[in-house]
Amino acid sequence: MQQFSLSLKRKGMKISFVPTMGALHKGHLSLVKKAKKLGDFVVVSIFVNPTQFGPKEDYKKYPRDLKKDKELLQQAGCDLIFAPKVTDIYPEGYLTYVDVEKLSEKLEGASRPAHFKGVCTIVAKLFNIVQPDFAIFGQKDAQQAVMIKKMTEDLNFTVKIIVSPTIREKDGLACSSRNSYLNSEERNQATILYQSLKLGGKMIKAGEKNPQKVVRKMKELINQRKLAKIDYITLTDIKGLEPVKEIKGELLLSLAVKFGKTRLIDNLKIRV
Repeated sequence: MQQFSLSLKRKGMKISFVPTMGALHKGHLSLVKKAKKLGDFVVVSIFVNPTQFGPKEDYKKYPRDLKKDKELLQQAGCDLIFAPKVTDIYPEGYLTYVDVEKLSEKLEGASRPAHFKGVCTIVAKLFNIVQPDFAIFGQKDAQQAVMIKKMTEDLNFTVKIIVSPTIREKDGLACSSRNSYLNSEERNQATILYQSLKLGGKMIKAGEKNPQKVVRKMKELINQRKLAKIDYITLTDIKGLEPVKEIKGELLLSLAVKFGKTRLIDNLKIRV
């Protein structure tokens, strides 16, 4: 993969890269379409990364369908799929990890220790292997995008990070591979997530300055759904992901909620 990428670069071609864990959906395919506009050659990686899953998380159950993914990517105009084995990426004796300190402890990091160490490590490795000029990520994983940008800056990667808008189903639920875990009732109730984000955004646009009031109203709305169990709802600044005391500037309204055994995340960028 690395040698092939370098051969493309010698020909003056720009490489666009979309890292994924497979189980592709409309959100992933929107990133591929964006990648096609940015570069001359589109590479998509498919790798379920074990180091970003906690011991009680869904690594073994995570949906995998390489045949279907290949078909979708071919239709979307992907030029090459990079699908390494775990032993290719983490050979015996592997010891090196990337950790973006402080940022990795916020939001998702507080609930999923070591998750972002795994994310940043695999992305750094993929950047070195694929040698992309552009890498495209989705806004749904907002904290991940913030951290990858910081890692890219701190470690002097030459790749340009592009963050594309969240793609949603008609009822507002953010597209996610984990949506396939939901039964029909859980899936129906999960629409409350985007409704609550829109409520929070509406309150802020109407002039609300107290973040605690916004979060409280969102919790009240979500708690109307019996199957919903809130992990967190937080209003933070967009770069440091620090909780804000007053609503002003560019903000990120984030949440994580469980329906049954399935944990879903979503967010809304807000500028005041």
